[in-house]
Amino acid sequence: MIRPLAPILLLSAALAASAQSVPVRGVYSDPRPLWNAGHKLSGLGINAVFVHGGSINQTLFDRATAEGAKVYAEFATLNGKGYVEKHPEAWPINEKGEPAPAASWFMGVCPTDPAFRQYRVKQLEDLLSKFNLAGVWLDYFHWHAQFEDPHPILPETCFNTSCLRAFQKSAGIKLPSEDPAAAARFILSKHETAWRRWRAEVLLDWAKQFRSIVKQRRPNALIGVYHAPWTDSEHSGARYRTLGLDIPLLAPVFDVFSTMVYHGRMGQSPAWVGENVKWLVGQVGPSKVWPIVQATGEPTPISAQEFESVMRKAVEPGSTGIMMFTTRAIAEDPAKTEVLRRLYRAWTPPTP
Repeated sequence: MIRPLAPILLLSAALAASAQSVPVRGVYSDPRPLWNAGHKLSGLGINAVFVHGGSINQTLFDRATAEGAKVYAEFATLNGKGYVEKHPEAWPINEKGEPAPAASWFMGVCPTDPAFRQYRVKQLEDLLSKFNLAGVWLDYFHWHAQFEDPHPILPETCFNTSCLRAFQKSAGIKLPSEDPAAAARFILSKHETAWRRWRAEVLLDWAKQFRSIVKQRRPNALIGVYHAPWTDSEHSGARYRTLGLDIPLLAPVFDVFSTMVYHGRMGQSPAWVGENVKWLVGQVGPSKVWPIVQATGEPTPISAQEFESVMRKAVEPGSTGIMMFTTRAIAEDPAKTEVLRRLYRAWTPPTP
């Protein structure tokens, strides 16, 4: 009596999955590779494009808008490459009192350097003055480190003069020495808990200021963040301990968290994508989670089937948005283009 019901149950599950809707169906990076391949964004079910702020121009903005897609700017917040080389006072200092080495492809910056902060504020204000953006997504929003690898690079920073003075004032303590190495030894042995908390609060202050700037100039725009895809316990708590990211602190400030579940680059399985997104949804709620998944075949190939798997797993926990890295990887692979089109059109909510 039970066996005849099994196909019905399977069919019901399939119909439920196909009936899922994802309001925000995006792509990350310049959409021109898709246009050059003869596609329209609306024909692929795309209604959002996330583009580096410096790459947005009026032609791109107008065409994307005409094809039914909102334009969001990615803003490279704490990426210090190109700045710290000219302004060594903003170079992050490690616990040895030395300039922290650049990671394999990333160079951070000291988040307390006042000139760098003003430099980024001016860039954000200029960007918002040019385009009626649907939102701004802070990228590289963490203390100097690199997490998009199977073996992340997690230096101990930052012990330069501006950080040491700001920490003393915040914690109400007096360092026995402002020598970076001596100060680091004292802080990490005597005041590590306060130090970790202060570092998280520095990023919180950045987030609050940038949210205020966005909302003042574009009241309807969202502010999001490209977020490290680690739970509290992964890598010995490095998301908080090293990157300085405290989800409960940041959740009221950011409208959306785009967890960067690049499974191939991080040596993870497609199943990990769903597990990570589910965890984050449990922390902040589904409406605040729009994952970004990997489509590009670097450093290892990603098949169209694997791409479809991670797309599906990223929205299974109830995410209300999704995007993938990158448009070029989709445009250059017809099979991936078809996966994107099929899923995005199936996930388009019915017209009221």
